[in-house]
Amino acid sequence: MKTSDGWSSGLAGDIRTSIQICTRLPLPSSALPVNLDLPGASWAFPVAGSIVGGAGALAFWGASALRLPPMLAAALALVVTLLATGCLHEDGLADTADGFGGGWDRARKLEIMHDSHLGVYGVCALVMSLLLRWSALAAFASPASAAVGLMAAHIMARATLPAFMHFVPPARADGLSAEAGQPGVRSAAAAGLLGALALTFTLGFPAMFIGLVLATSAGLLMAWLCMKQIGGQTGDVLGALEQVIEILILLTAVATSGLRP
Repeated sequence: MKTSDGWSSGLAGDIRTSIQICTRLPLPSSALPVNLDLPGASWAFPVAGSIVGGAGALAFWGASALRLPPMLAAALALVVTLLATGCLHEDGLADTADGFGGGWDRARKLEIMHDSHLGVYGVCALVMSLLLRWSALAAFASPASAAVGLMAAHIMARATLPAFMHFVPPARADGLSAEAGQPGVRSAAAAGLLGALALTFTLGFPAMFIGLVLATSAGLLMAWLCMKQIGGQTGDVLGALEQVIEILILLTAVATSGLRP
């Protein structure tokens, strides 16, 4: 049952839907939702993020327990998160970079983003994303700080997506984002609240404030950019935004680690 703004009352079903949409983790067939209600379930995107971040945190912790150096622990944690999501967001980042960088008009940009081939802009964006995340993870002073940083980054990166989908219209009438629908205000607000609480409990209040400012700024900049480039957002744009915010929160966690008790 849903209210008029897309808020679903089936919390367990929403969480299952968010996991199915945001990850490639296997779910039992009995647990798969019959009807995917993405707008109503979008409040649970941060929950899916916590699962991905938690898997990466366990990998980092396990590698550290085996006395592997931080660089290898960071690489293994990154691999686990990539496997958990099936590189879904990385694909969106690469397609967005190729489209925005290589197209000369709106139609051509959308055509490039729809194409499965990878261009120079996409390769560079992927390399920078992986390098920044790997470097940030390797820079944490302890496995515990890396674990909370991973959790905060993956939760907050997905917590911003419902609000972005609510305020920025789809660029295509027949694209994945248009078919998914527009999250309601309550779903977007709930996701944002979960993200803010996650930042506060994992990184502390100073980092929460910095993280929210950076995430909001990234969302506003991406909204302006995609409206200017293609007239709205697509699933690829959402993936690119997730990557940008994930990086920003990881860097915030590293920079503010000395402020936490």
